[in-house]
Amino acid sequence: MLTSKERIHRIVRHEPVDRIGLFEVFWREARERWTAEGHIASPDDASDHFGLDLRRTGGEVTPSAWGLLNLVADIDFGERTVEEDASTKLIRNGNGAVLRWGKERGGTPEHVDFLVKNRRDWEERIRPLLVDPAHYERRIAFEKYRERLAENAKKRTFLCSTVLGAFDAMNALCGHETILVGMATDPDWIVDMCGVYATIVVEMLEMLFGQEGLPDALWVWDDLGFKHRPFMSVGMYRELIMPAHKRVMDFARGKGLPVLLHTDGQNEPLIPLLIEAGVNILQPIEVKAGMDLLKIKRKYGDQLTFVGGMDVLTLLSNDLDKVRRELEAKIPAVMEGGGYILQVDHSCPAEVDYETYRFFVETGLKLGTYP
Repeated sequence: MLTSKERIHRIVRHEPVDRIGLFEVFWREARERWTAEGHIASPDDASDHFGLDLRRTGGEVTPSAWGLLNLVADIDFGERTVEEDASTKLIRNGNGAVLRWGKERGGTPEHVDFLVKNRRDWEERIRPLLVDPAHYERRIAFEKYRERLAENAKKRTFLCSTVLGAFDAMNALCGHETILVGMATDPDWIVDMCGVYATIVVEMLEMLFGQEGLPDALWVWDDLGFKHRPFMSVGMYRELIMPAHKRVMDFARGKGLPVLLHTDGQNEPLIPLLIEAGVNILQPIEVKAGMDLLKIKRKYGDQLTFVGGMDVLTLLSNDLDKVRRELEAKIPAVMEGGGYILQVDHSCPAEVDYETYRFFVETGLKLGTYP
């Protein structure tokens, strides 16, 4: 029987394998609910409980401090509370970003304000802090990475080292509106920001991997789309974002590491360029944004491995017949020729019953077992 590590390596290379792979990201509230109901010993046991083959250095929960590299400009600033009420907290961070976080439920924060609104703000307040190599070691979570390497070696699971891509790094710094306007009105500024983030990521990963050893893959976190379309045109991606992606991905592939790109939203128009940039694995194939797993498998299945693409809304219904139909409609096609890892099309929320998710895993892996 293959180990999880062996299985995912074979799946990524489209080699013969016993079954499809398994991965998931759980909303924190889902793990806590299932623990409270007595299904799991503790929230931290969810990945082992379901036997996930693929793991991340930051764990398989959202939201979490998943990154190994701190890309916040002022790493000494910390987080400061601007205001607080019963349900939310307004935080200013070391990027100068003001974000409103909900207290009662995990999720992404509301963007309230940003220090960086133009090229001058970037060049005077942020860029010098990021490019200072004297702070690189302080930005790297050496101990966290070392612990995850040892843990996954013991479990023989496939470990992805997670880093933030240039587009999401810019979004954390100045928000989507400023980025997208800048792409149209000051593209050289966007190229510079992307280049700085790519450069420091590569230099810090070189330090981290050189000191602690290699993972099994590099996971690049960069949400490039929203509902029905990417955030930018194919041409803008090619000229402004792709060079930064290619730099990071060339580094990884030079180390013999496949590259997994996490990108929410509808990104199908970008796929040919993502492949050219160096992407080997695409995740999560978000159905509700308009991504069609079967369609992109037919078009790109010989070039990519896919993770996800199972409509989480069927699980939210907690109707096992609906879940079965979703799996039966997709798994036989996507497992053909290899290159598929089972997951819902984003993250598993708290409204999904434990029995529903258990059924999803057991039925999916049974359907995904090769003769």
